[in-house]
Amino acid sequence: MESHQRLYDEEYGGGDVEICSSSDTFDIPAKNASLDRLRRWRQASLVLNASRRFRYTLDLRKGEEKEKTRRKIRAHAQVIRAAFLFKEAGKREAPDIVAVRPVDPAAGFLIGVEQLNTLTREHDISALQEYGGVKGLSIMLKTDVDRGVSGDDAELSHRRAVFGANTYPRKKGRSFLRLLWEASHDLTLNILMVAAVLSLTLGMITEGVSQGWYDGGSISFAIILVILVTATSDYRQSLQFQHLNEEKQNIHLEVIRGGRRVKASIFDLVVGDIVPLKIGDQVPADGLMIFGHSLAFDESSMTGETKIVPKDKRTPFLMSGCKVADGYGTMLVTAVGINTEWGLLMANISTDNGEETPLQVRLSGVTNFIGILGSTVAGVVLLVLWIRYFTGNTKNDDGTPQFVNHQTGFKEAFSGALRLLTVAVTIVVVAVPEGLPLAVTLTLAYSMRKMMNDKALVRRLSSCETMGSATTICSDKTGTLTMNQMTVVEAYLGGMKLDPPDNVKMMSATASTLLIEGIAQNTTGSVFLPEDGAAVEITGPPTEKAILSWGVKMGIDFHDVRSKSSILHAIPFNSEKKRGGVAVQLPDRNVHIHWKGAAELVLASCNSWLSLDGLVQPMSSDKVNEYKQAIEDMAVSSLRCVAFAYLPYNLENVPNEEEIEKWELPEDELILLGVVGIKDPCRPGVKDAVKLCSTAGVKVRMVTGDNIQTAKAIALECGILDSGIAATEPTVIEGKAFRAMPEEARVAMAEKITVMGRSSPNDKLLLVQALRRKGHVVAVTGDGTNDAPALHEADIGLAMGIQGTEVAKESSDIIILDDNFATVVKVVRWGRSVYANIQKFIQFQLTVNVAALVINVIASMSSGDVPLNAVQLLWINLIMDTLGALALATEPPTDKLMKRNPVGRREPLITNIMWRNLFIQAVYQVTILQVFNFRGRTILHLNHESRDHAEKVKNTFIFNTFVLCQIFNEFNARKPDEKNVFRGVTNNKFFMGIIGITFIFQVLIIEFLGKFTSTVRLNWKLWLVSIVIGLVSWPLDLAGKHIPVPNIPYLECFSRCFRRKNPSQDEEAERLEST
Repeated sequence: MESHQRLYDEEYGGGDVEICSSSDTFDIPAKNASLDRLRRWRQASLVLNASRRFRYTLDLRKGEEKEKTRRKIRAHAQVIRAAFLFKEAGKREAPDIVAVRPVDPAAGFLIGVEQLNTLTREHDISALQEYGGVKGLSIMLKTDVDRGVSGDDAELSHRRAVFGANTYPRKKGRSFLRLLWEASHDLTLNILMVAAVLSLTLGMITEGVSQGWYDGGSISFAIILVILVTATSDYRQSLQFQHLNEEKQNIHLEVIRGGRRVKASIFDLVVGDIVPLKIGDQVPADGLMIFGHSLAFDESSMTGETKIVPKDKRTPFLMSGCKVADGYGTMLVTAVGINTEWGLLMANISTDNGEETPLQVRLSGVTNFIGILGSTVAGVVLLVLWIRYFTGNTKNDDGTPQFVNHQTGFKEAFSGALRLLTVAVTIVVVAVPEGLPLAVTLTLAYSMRKMMNDKALVRRLSSCETMGSATTICSDKTGTLTMNQMTVVEAYLGGMKLDPPDNVKMMSATASTLLIEGIAQNTTGSVFLPEDGAAVEITGPPTEKAILSWGVKMGIDFHDVRSKSSILHAIPFNSEKKRGGVAVQLPDRNVHIHWKGAAELVLASCNSWLSLDGLVQPMSSDKVNEYKQAIEDMAVSSLRCVAFAYLPYNLENVPNEEEIEKWELPEDELILLGVVGIKDPCRPGVKDAVKLCSTAGVKVRMVTGDNIQTAKAIALECGILDSGIAATEPTVIEGKAFRAMPEEARVAMAEKITVMGRSSPNDKLLLVQALRRKGHVVAVTGDGTNDAPALHEADIGLAMGIQGTEVAKESSDIIILDDNFATVVKVVRWGRSVYANIQKFIQFQLTVNVAALVINVIASMSSGDVPLNAVQLLWINLIMDTLGALALATEPPTDKLMKRNPVGRREPLITNIMWRNLFIQAVYQVTILQVFNFRGRTILHLNHESRDHAEKVKNTFIFNTFVLCQIFNEFNARKPDEKNVFRGVTNNKFFMGIIGITFIFQVLIIEFLGKFTSTVRLNWKLWLVSIVIGLVSWPLDLAGKHIPVPNIPYLECFSRCFRRKNPSQDEEAERLEST
């Protein structure tokens, strides 16, 4: 049974989830965790600084407030509309009353901002009619509905000055001062602050101002330093998250300016812009529909209602933030930024970057356990220290007791007890690894920034972690595995192959006219011919661009062709039917219905074909086989096959204007015009990327809507299919065959599938569900609106940044900005790096935790004092917590990460290798430092020194050696499972910088800040001994890595031993495994 088996759990939204104990508080799913589960782990956490620990988690209270604000704004909009509808009803009852609206010109325009806002927000159709409809309003806004605004910088700036920019005021993030304030709210630091103030006061009273301020002042300085470094680190992270959040909101879209379609940022949009819309787009501003075919919108983001709302000339108002659910068309922008309801909504709700990841929460559980243990130990240490102190067993450096009953004054006794309290509290600071959950945030922030450089925008933090566990990637073909640079390379028209494919001179006027009509009118792309004679500009989806480019080579005058006929109705390309159609009316009142789509599907709908001489011929079985062979020959050459067909139609049968939007174009008994083969070459490097995935234990599957033969050919070219393996079912399967299987058969079959051709988005969803039920961690790529369910269902949804719709992007976890499969592999690499970096930091921090705790416990029990005082422990905590996290959590990924199998999501955070490394280093540090603690004066030849000075030198040496051990052990932590810990160390300048800074500060502390840290200067010999002891950790680590460790985790071994004593639990585990 695989280790990543799952069970069905309603709490995960009815999906398949991993086996985990539902009673495990610190275990949440990567996606769609319930609020109850999120609350549970917060309440169970031992937290010293809640504002810092939970800063990058989801703010549950703010989430509720945000939803209330959203509901208020929605209700406000609906009240305005209801009032308007009531007013309109009154007008209809009194038709003789005609209200003429005054025009309020603004800065050269014939309409002002207030009038536009009123028109848009109230959806005032009567006002729009008074302005002359959309056409009249465009004239008032000095724009052309076909060519848009001119687009020069001066005009755009003027429009922004008059009507506003398409931005809205954002709530500012936490300032540095706020982060300082939050960092100071640590419970242990607060106790130390109080202790520092009391120590400062008592010291100055008893020893005078000149000498008495050192103890309290040094603790205060150490606390301030910890707070400053913590706040600085947090501020850097918050800036990174803020930058990433701005990238998420910066949608790039097409806008028509000066007659050509250009790419622009949503923030650059101005009132008067003409914006093309297609299925899956987000409406970028409030506006009016100019024209549309089957145009319908999902307005749930604004109204809260999930129904799809169709738009036509009677209801042309479009709201910013809504999604195009169906159809295509163009809109006129009438309001931007804060003048839209969406802008008002976004300005009133702060963007929350908070999101807890499973690893973060699991580390909170580790922190919780260690914190409770450390606090208990610190409590016992404090009790022992106080008992020894007040019974006279704690000695001064000269051997006299520190407390003598009835002789020691209250101030002196209180000061001694307070000093011991500060030590115990500082032990808690060191013992509780508050930095563990925050190290996840740090490494995620670092990884997200680096992934942006690698063309991957992370939308959901947890996906970085989950990608490290991915066992399979279901990838699209077009644009991901291929270059998305399509060209028509073969044409089979009129029953014969054209050579070259744009040689239409062989065709009769009738045949070529029909083909040209189908190419020019049945498209969502556009062709722009610059007036200066420059190259033709073609925009649109890749397939459309390829066909339009083919048309340009034929010499088609697109403007002329389109002016000779008008579109009555259009059915946009549908990924389920895999075809798109258009009905056009000619000047002679004839109607032609043109279809274009998947070749074999369109062929199946044809009962006749058009010969080169323009005659309609019946489709005989021989001719069908001839066309099928032509299609198969193209597909085997890895060409995408697209067929063109048409149908003459009677104008009298066309529905009237009110019903035409519901008209289902006839798609049977068509006349086939021809078939073209479109070449889309594989991306360079994709074969190597697929091979790398295979080496890393990640199975790549191709899921495409293309012909099965085309899919097979591309898969062989990309290395997804092995030429030595028979490319037959179930390795290669059609979507409809997979869809037709019973659910259990699909689950059994899913793992064997490598290529799925002619698949619909629903087939992709079924495959994802089947693979997840089989226990896989599934990553899925998608670009279309219909891919949204599969992207949402997958463990990691990867949307395409160039070809992906906004709906697909919103459903995804990561956006692949260059649509390249090689980038997907880089994301896997970074996902594994996140997990590996966290493990490095855990090993390093727990070594310090264990060593510092044991050293202080043994010393306190035996001598009544501790070698490491409060200030020294705070410095060690700073090295361990913040600086250690910065050094180790920012290690770049290595090639070795992709030579391992995926990280199991239930794999222990602390592996057997880490336990071994941790144990060896901790035992070495504790042993060597305890030897110096008890025999240091003799070993270091300090017997001839005064007892007081000798103790200070010994304790300073122990402190210095302990810190240097951590510095050298930081190198070991870089490579927990590699013998050469120095490989690539010079490439990480951040790591080397932090090591250098830590060492320099340690020298400064020992040599110049002795008054603050209760240390003395060390001579060069003692420095050399400290360095040598630290250096020994390197050969010790190398020797330790030759010690084999069992494959079964140590904790599981203990658990099994316990289960043997408890047979009922063993039986229950076996029953779970059998299911």
